[in-house]
Amino acid sequence: MNPTKLIGIILIAAGCFGLAYGSFSYTKETTGLKLGPLEVKVQERETVNIPLLVSIGAIVVGGLLLVVSRR
Repeated sequence: MNPTKLIGIILIAAGCFGLAYGSFSYTKETTGLKLGPLEVKVQERETVNIPLLVSIGAIVVGGLLLVVSRR
């Protein structure tokens, strides 16, 4: 399998996941307060929205790469 075909498949899969879920979240740990040797850690939950056009664009580009790799 050549790299172009593999990248195309990955882009199509990522675009489908983006359409299905629309966003993902993760937990980020930061230092809230630091007094000498004592530190207070704060966990913040961040949410990243995936735009619809980015997901559709990934599917289209992935499909184009698959078509080009056949030639």
